Amino acid sequence: MPRNSRSPVTGKHRVARRTKIAMGALGLAIAVGALAVAVTTGRTGEASADPADPSFFIDINKVPAGNNVNAALQKKGAKGSFTVDCGTNADGAHHNPDNFIAQPGIKNGAQHLHDYVGNVTTDADSSLKSLLAGDTTCKNGDKSAYFWPVIRIDREDDAANENENEQAQQKQQGKTGDVQQDQSAEDAQAAEAAGEGQDAQDAQGAQGENAEDPNAQDQNAQDQGQQDQNAQDQNGEQKRRNTGGGAGRGGDQNAQQQDGQNQQDQQQAQDRRRGGQNGGQNGGQNGGQNGGQNNGGQNGNQSSSAAAPPAEELGGPQGENEEVGDNDGEIIEPESATLKFIGGGAQNVVAMPLGLRVLYGDAKQSTNGPANARPSWTCTGFEDRLTDLYPICPAGSKVERIHAFPNCWDGKNTDSANHRTHIVFANQQGKCPQGFKNVPQLQVTLVYDVPQDVQQNGQYKVDAFAQEKHNPRSDHDDFANVMSKKIMGRLVNCINSGKTCAE
Repeated sequence: MPRNSRSPVTGKHRVARRTKIAMGALGLAIAVGALAVAVTTGRTGEASADPADPSFFIDINKVPAGNNVNAALQKKGAKGSFTVDCGTNADGAHHNPDNFIAQPGIKNGAQHLHDYVGNVTTDADSSLKSLLAGDTTCKNGDKSAYFWPVIRIDREDDAANENENEQAQQKQQGKTGDVQQDQSAEDAQAAEAAGEGQDAQDAQGAQGENAEDPNAQDQNAQDQGQQDQNAQDQNGEQKRRNTGGGAGRGGDQNAQQQDGQNQQDQQQAQDRRRGGQNGGQNGGQNGGQNGGQNNGGQNGNQSSSAAAPPAEELGGPQGENEEVGDNDGEIIEPESATLKFIGGGAQNVVAMPLGLRVLYGDAKQSTNGPANARPSWTCTGFEDRLTDLYPICPAGSKVERIHAFPNCWDGKNTDSANHRTHIVFANQQGKCPQGFKNVPQLQVTLVYDVPQDVQQNGQYKVDAFAQEKHNPRSDHDDFANVMSKKIMGRLVNCINSGKTCAE
């Protein structure tokens, strides 16, 4: 008999009175918990104070010199360069928390704010066609999209957190006292009535977005659901094994990135299972199958280690500071943004294909692992060293981010399911893995005039996903090539001929 066809006449599967009481107690507890969360974290889409951990900061003088692999590669191979002047987004005219590469079609999907230069139309719905039709901030007409998370200064974090915690305690004391008095008795009664209550809750959580009506779910879990759930778990485990994939290895410098691929693909499969994507049927936003692209694990590296919430649940920028989630504070735009294409250690480079998409770093390194995270931070005058912490620079020196992108293209694809395997890093001799071709390496250098006291007090931070807690290791950058053939031709010629070109 189907699970939902039980006869209401016999009363065989009616919810017992004690079970109803248990369910009521559970609902009351959930309501109280929701109140506490609302008090402590703010409403959906509303930013709350969230400083970076003090351990994320380091005196640049304590960072070992000579660890900048990018600088070492520049001394090898073709010595030419091609710099594109696209401005700095100084007026903040182009900000949004979108990412059309890793979260296509999902408004506010990045959950942190990006600075954009180049193409002025870049948003969640961007495509090669729309970008080609758009205008650009680049002086030479380059319509490529360049974007990275903003940096914020927040001198009020400590005071705001203290005030917020105090308010939360007062409200919880005033509204939860009566509930707490009877909670132990209610919990005991709920446990007696529900029996395997925790297993029922686990079953509901595992079904994710495909869950049935909550009342029916609880009733089935108590009376019959354990057998059904075991079958579902086995089925889900088989899907996880079927969707987990591996990636090849190539390039000494890129070994860590490539070695982490199998683990990331397995994580992505588990994430899709937890997100309720049974066979990809409901994966429009959560499994990376947006816009007709079967990208499977596209959220696994850059944007998501779990299923993305529906677009309507992702809050957009709030207030004059365009605060998103827990990314609060005043945005500080870069004093300079240098977009330079170099050889990356190669003797010769070939043209990038139109529409090529490239990622630098990992916005969710805390859950994806360290394979794609790279040290990006330094200070002006200290470019011989890079750190994965926020630098504290000496007087006269400024905070600097250096993002050197992968530069070995597979020669076929402008993107890949995880946005990684179609373009990887050259090794320490500047050579690509077998079958890959050296393309110009994009190096984005961003300089910020962060006040000395802000640096020393740990009051600046990069926008990030909530689980990253503003970890500087989550720094990242995105690029989509929309250069004309003429511009790309000049670029390649400048690099291979050893010229220093700027447009």
